[in-house]
Amino acid sequence: MSRSLKVAISGGGIGGLTAALAMLQRGMDVAVFEQAQELKEIGAGVQLGPNGVRVLQALGLSEQLAKWGVESTSKEVRIWSTGKTIPLLNLGAESVARYGAPYYMMHRADLHQMLVDAVRALKPDALHVNAQGVGFREIGDEVELQLNDGRTHRADVLVGADGLHSRVRRQLVGEHKPKFTGGMAWRGLIPMERLPEHLRRPVGTNWIGPHGHTITYPVRGGKLLNFVGHVERDDWQVESWTEAGTLEECKADYIGWHPDVQLMVENIEHHFKWALFLHPTMQQWSYGRVTLMGDACHSTLPYLAQGANMAIEDGMVLARALEAGAAYPVAALQRYDKARVERTTRIVDQSSANLQRFHNAQLADPVQADNYTSVEWDPARIRERYEWLFTYDAVNVPI
Repeated sequence: MSRSLKVAISGGGIGGLTAALAMLQRGMDVAVFEQAQELKEIGAGVQLGPNGVRVLQALGLSEQLAKWGVESTSKEVRIWSTGKTIPLLNLGAESVARYGAPYYMMHRADLHQMLVDAVRALKPDALHVNAQGVGFREIGDEVELQLNDGRTHRADVLVGADGLHSRVRRQLVGEHKPKFTGGMAWRGLIPMERLPEHLRRPVGTNWIGPHGHTITYPVRGGKLLNFVGHVERDDWQVESWTEAGTLEECKADYIGWHPDVQLMVENIEHHFKWALFLHPTMQQWSYGRVTLMGDACHSTLPYLAQGANMAIEDGMVLARALEAGAAYPVAALQRYDKARVERTTRIVDQSSANLQRFHNAQLADPVQADNYTSVEWDPARIRERYEWLFTYDAVNVPI
């Protein structure tokens, strides 16, 4: 093609912005359409494994990551009632030496703002707010995105980065029915000064129990602790990150848990809750000049801490595929599918498998819990679960 490839991205979350930045750096003309009235993310944490960090570093964001992220020194597992600690992963310098990048823990809003700033630095008018993509139609060699206010935008390629309830996916393949897991999650942020010193370490901790597990890690340069608690309850089935709960309700779900966990629950600033669903994986994301990325095509349970990393990888691989095949976008999107579907399906499946690993009846008894964790978190098993995740290289993987 003699002109720049024009790409419309429906959705301005972490995945859509990563794709936009990678495409702009490769000379494409990108427009991002976001339904929210302002570009911002919710108040929650995100874990960035070295596989995601390498992509962001390749996009020129190393300095911002070091400023806003907390570099994890390690990850650990703790038993819900006794507090016994089992090492999971040594990170820090070992992550850099082994995988070529650190493991960062961040506030989602900080990561999102870094990407917004980087995109605007390359194209100030690339981002359009209050602009929800509600449909599309292919017209010859173009695809036209239709917005909720009646406006339209034509491009060579349309990317549906519009999340869990994707309008683009719905038009491509129809509705899909998620399966309720029988559980819900609490999330919230805790000012670090409210916590004792041993809970302020730059460590990711996974508290595991017979009927739930809780993940905590520092964000925003260590000023806040992110708390996500997964409990088995079937009386809440609203799949939203912005539904408020109460301290009393949250405390009731943590009766019998270790005092450290109860202390954290007491000090969460605002308690939010959301129901956890399994969404079917898709074996085809691209149809003609339209494709999907992120939660729109591979929503996952948060049990491998890879949701954001997958979207970041998608963005880089999609940009590379379109750069290599700019003259033939339809074929380029098919190569994008081929490069990504198998990996993301495996991540979704492994995340689901962790549900039974983190919630296990043997954890109710301290003796059985010790035996169980010594087997499940044996160093060889840990390597088997994480090595393939962290060594993946979206910047260089064949397309």
